[in-house]
Amino acid sequence: MYKITLVKSLIGRKPNQVKTAKALGLTKIGQCVEKEENEAIKGMIVTIAHMVKVEIIK
Repeated sequence: MYKITLVKSLIGRKPNQVKTAKALGLTKIGQCVEKEENEAIKGMIVTIAHMVKVEIIK
């Protein structure tokens, strides 16, 4: 399971990056979500890796 935290603003980002963050449930800086590990989530993390902090939790 991943704990994903948004650490940088969505302002001025490419539209696909903003949509990806919102699809993960991230709208505000400092907001955290927990998601299951699967290929779709990994791809989303790669797309916005420069804007998020990812921790692996059990």
